[in-house]
This record gives sequence, C-alpha cells and structure tokens, in this order.
Amino acid sequence: MPVLFLIVVVDLIGFGVVIPLLPFYAEYYNASPDQVGLLMAIYSAAQFIAAPFWGRLSDRVGRKPVLMLSMAGAVGAYVWLGLAESLVSLFLARALSGFMAGNIATAFAYVADVTTKEDRAKGMGMMGAAFSIGFIIGPAIGGVIAGADPNNADFRTPCFVAAGLSALALVSGLFILKESLSPEARARLNAQGRSGRMKALMEALSTPGIRVLIILSFAATLVFSALEATFAMWSSREFGWGPLQNGYLFALIGVLAAIVQGGLLGKLAKRFGVERLIVIGAIALSVGLAVVPFVTTSTQLVLAMTIAALGFGILSPSLNTAISVRGDNDVQGGLMGVTRSATTLSRVVGPAMGGMVFAVVGRHAPYFAGALIMAIVAIVALLALFNRRAQAKTQTKTK
Repeated sequence: MPVLFLIVVVDLIGFGVVIPLLPFYAEYYNASPDQVGLLMAIYSAAQFIAAPFWGRLSDRVGRKPVLMLSMAGAVGAYVWLGLAESLVSLFLARALSGFMAGNIATAFAYVADVTTKEDRAKGMGMMGAAFSIGFIIGPAIGGVIAGADPNNADFRTPCFVAAGLSALALVSGLFILKESLSPEARARLNAQGRSGRMKALMEALSTPGIRVLIILSFAATLVFSALEATFAMWSSREFGWGPLQNGYLFALIGVLAAIVQGGLLGKLAKRFGVERLIVIGAIALSVGLAVVPFVTTSTQLVLAMTIAALGFGILSPSLNTAISVRGDNDVQGGLMGVTRSATTLSRVVGPAMGGMVFAVVGRHAPYFAGALIMAIVAIVALLALFNRRAQAKTQTKTK
C-alpha cells in the first residue's frame, strides 16, 4: 500500500502540473468558454470509456500490468500535449491522456485487494491523500513554470515536466510495486468467467444502497468538475489571475484536503461513520460554492474555495468507501470500475455543462447551480441515513 501510494502521488503530480494552465492553453488557440469546458470533458469521456475496461482487465491479468501499461501511455500523451500546435491537437492529446487515466479504477481495486473492510476507509483515504498531494505540488509547479501572465505563459514546459514525472512513476512501479491480486484470486475470477463476474456485479449494483451511492457520487463529481473547469476563467475575469495564482490556490486546497483525507478520514469514519461524513461533506461543498460569487477579496475567495475543497475531500472517499464495503471481494475490480465510470461520466457532463452555462447564463451561474445540487445530495444522504437506522432498529426488534 505505501508503495502504491508513492507511485500514485508522483503520477498525479504530473497530472496536477497541467491543471492550472489548460484553460489558458485553450484560450491561446482562441477557444471559447464552452470549448474550454469540452476540452476538460473530453479527458473524462475517454476515461469513462477506459475505466471498466482497465478494471476488468486487471481482474484477469493482475493489477500491476494494467497500471504499468497505462502509465506508459500517459507519458506519450503528455509529450503530445506539449507539442500541440492547434486546438484540435490539444483535444486529441487530452483524449489519449484520459484513456490512460482510466487506470484509477485499477488503483482503487488494488487498495481493496490489500485492505480489510474495516480498514477500507483508511485505504481509500490514503488514495484521496495521494490525489491531494498531487494537487499540492503539481499545480504549484505548473503555475510557477507557466507564469502569472495568462497572455504570455509557457504552456509547453509544464507538459514535458508532467511526462517526466509519469515516466518516473512508471520506472518505480516496474521495480518496486508488487502484484496485489493473488494467483488464487485471479484463477477464481478467470474460472468464474466474464458472465459470472457480470452476474455478481449486477447483483451488487441491484442493491438499492449501492445504486443511490453511485448516483450521489455522480452528482458530487459533476459539481466539482464544473468548478475545476470554469474556475480559472472565472478568477481571470474577476481578479485578473493567471496560471500562477490558480496554481497556488489549487496547491493550498490540496494541502488542506491531504490533511483531512490522509490523517483524519479514517479516524472520523470510525467515530462518526461514513454515512454522516457524506452528509457533512455535501453540506460543506454546497456552502463553499454558494459563497464564491459573493467574494470581493482574494482572501475571501481562498476561504470559500477551501470550504468547497474540504467538503469534496471528505465526500468523495467516503462515498467510495461506502460503495466498496457493500460489494463482495470478487467484484471489487468491476465495482470500482463502474463507480469510476459513473464519476468520470460526471466529469464529461460537468465541465461541458459548466462551460456552456458560464458562456450562456453568466460566470456566476455554475456555482449557484452546483450549490443547489449539493444541497439536494445532502438531503438525500441524510434521508438514506435515517432509513438505514430505521431498518436496523426494525431488524433488532424482530430478533
């Protein structure tokens, strides 16, 4: 688990490097706000297609080969992005990068392989922390290299840095990462066959609790991805920010999220339960989004974005944990693949809708809409929690 954590951190630092400059990179080639949203969305569209493929493949051949192959592809995608000479090239490079990023489903399945259900929250929290650390170091590096002026930024060098970091993660994984799926487990999955795995997976998905959790995960990721896709354009128009300022803000958000997910989430889950954390995270994300349009200073903006990011930092791994513990071990790869497909589909819809709403309705509209959606998520999660308690009391009385 620590080895996987370090490899994912390095890989995601590379991913984070390009985040603060992508909208400006697209606008350099005269992209409109809705096209910027589509550029962010195409990455997730490819990831949506790839996630179940990588997840099922990892059930058959093992987690390590899939992780290594996809990391190698990511290196090529970042190089292509750095060499892009048109908006079309940007779209194609991001599509390839997104397809390779479908390996996240495999990384989550790796965590499920090496943790017990009791420690699953801690494991998922460590994965969340890896994402957060990637967003601490990556955007800061990308912002510093690209510069503060959105009209005179270096877009290419950060992409080559991202390629180098992914290559480092690949080489490290080849030598030190161990396979998590035992030969016995792999043989059992292969003997079960695709139809057997799909039957078990569909039975897991037919559980009402899992269906609701996947829908909530879809909604939460949709909202946050719309924020990610539009924030650089919003901050540029409201405060004149460029890649540097956006990179620093995302880095600060990553620091706070890493503290929550890496150090506190497991303890909070054991004390309060993941269901309560889902409600708390949804409320915090809703509040943070609702405040953003009203800020008048950079300090206020940082505070509002911090609240939103902490909310999502609690909400996302808590949802992953709740889904994982409700599924049997034999379907973890497929279940995580379906879950990641749902969230990556939301990352297709979120940026596309966010960019369109930004362009058509106004730059504040995506944040008001996101706050409303997350308020609904909090209510649904709270009702589900009450229903679960009521069922538990009924079963206790019956016994």
